[in-house]
Amino acid sequence: MGIAAASHAQGGNRRSPEEMAKGLQTQLKLTDDQTTKITAIYKDQATKMDSVRTAANGDRDAMRSARMPIMKATNDKVKAVLTPEQATAYDAWMKERMSRMGQGGGGGSQN
Repeated sequence: MGIAAASHAQGGNRRSPEEMAKGLQTQLKLTDDQTTKITAIYKDQATKMDSVRTAANGDRDAMRSARMPIMKATNDKVKAVLTPEQATAYDAWMKERMSRMGQGGGGGSQN
C-alpha cells in the first residue's frame, strides 16, 4: 500500500507496477507466471521512468522524447510474455487507451 501511495503522491494518478500487472491479468486472463514476469517488466520501466523524470528536471519535452523508447521496449517485453491471442488483445487495448488519452480522457483504468 505504501508503494501505491508514494507513486500517487509523486506522479498524480500513476499506478504501481503491481497494480498495472494485476489490471492486465484481469484484462488478458494472464497466468500467475505471466503476471509475475510482467510485474518485473513494469518495475524496470518505473525505475527507468523515474530516472528520466529526474534527469529532465521538469522539461516536459525532454521527458516525453526519453520516455517513448522506454515505453516501446516495455510493450515489446510484455508482448513477448503473452500468447498470440493475448498479444492481439493487448494491442487492441493499447490502441483504445491511446485513443482515450488523445481525447483528453487520460490513461485511467484498465477495467
